[in-house]
Amino acid sequence: MGTTITAAGLEGVIAGESEICYIDGNLGILSYRGYNIHTLAEYAQFEEVIFLLWNGWLPRQAELDSLKRDLVAERPLAPEILEFLGKASKGIPMDVLRTAVSMLGVYDPEASDMSPEANHRKAVRLMSKTATIVTSFDRLRCEKPLIEGDPNLGFAANFLYTLTGNKPDDVMERAFDVALTLHAEHELNASTFAARVTAATLSDIHSSITSAIGALKGPLHGGANQDVIKILLQLPDEDAATERVRNIFDRKQKLPGFGHRVYRTEDPRATHLRVLSEELGRRTGHERLYRLSKRMEETVRETKGLNANVDFYSASTYYSLGIPADIFTPVFAVSRMSGWTAHVLEQYRNNRLIRPRTEYKGNPDGMPWIPMEQR
Repeated sequence: MGTTITAAGLEGVIAGESEICYIDGNLGILSYRGYNIHTLAEYAQFEEVIFLLWNGWLPRQAELDSLKRDLVAERPLAPEILEFLGKASKGIPMDVLRTAVSMLGVYDPEASDMSPEANHRKAVRLMSKTATIVTSFDRLRCEKPLIEGDPNLGFAANFLYTLTGNKPDDVMERAFDVALTLHAEHELNASTFAARVTAATLSDIHSSITSAIGALKGPLHGGANQDVIKILLQLPDEDAATERVRNIFDRKQKLPGFGHRVYRTEDPRATHLRVLSEELGRRTGHERLYRLSKRMEETVRETKGLNANVDFYSASTYYSLGIPADIFTPVFAVSRMSGWTAHVLEQYRNNRLIRPRTEYKGNPDGMPWIPMEQR
């Protein structure tokens, strides 16, 4: 028999092959299809990143224009889904998102078509309609009228517009566009792995994505930036930020937004979000949140030597953009939909059922049966 390798949480175990994402945690490298995240953050539009993840190359102008038209065309939701969002207005946002995305499969005209072409079209619908689900849910629960998207706006600007009712300026649009790019993909994290496991059974793409959302809901995967903003909003000044960090560590508790399972250096996504937090803070009157974040980061580094991860500065960035704290994780899902669907499409192209083994730790075989009266 071959050597059996076991690892808690499958840490470090290679569970498959992919051409979508490369990570070097020791060097702090993250790239999508060979394009470094710093390059994409500086030059790419989010729609270009979506196309790159799905297809493997940067789109030509005609291809980019076509994708943008398709995304605009697929924004509207079925009346039944809008009705559900209205009735679920008191629900937990991630629960509502998980259910609504599953409902998309019920009303998708190509739900039973598993051809590559149909699955690609369904990926477009998921990408676009998920954003509409999040913005519509928030407006309905706040008893605000729904806003029809502007076909002249890009993905990032349209999301902010249909969420807040205000068209973002160029700086805010670009900041959110970059944030979406930074959250788009991250190899075999828990939610992506869940999506691929489901897809490997040849279940449909909506079921696969619903699995991913269920995994993202868990507090050990998504939601850290929501916890970060709760802390920031409670702090009166920078000295209080230092004290809060030290108190958390004195109580042997974890501080959300710091450390990472993969990176042993700074999370390369945090590098950009730190800048966005500062720029947006100045522009929107929330610079205090940036200063508090900066003091917390400095204290954590001095005390524990930990680096901020993608969640830490995304908290103040999203808040400055007018995004409610309890939909931070659904916004994460809107962005990561591009990576999830890319992985599902890749799984379908070269599928093998994912069926790992466990290292058994229970009693050995051959236990004698105990009659009921002797138990």
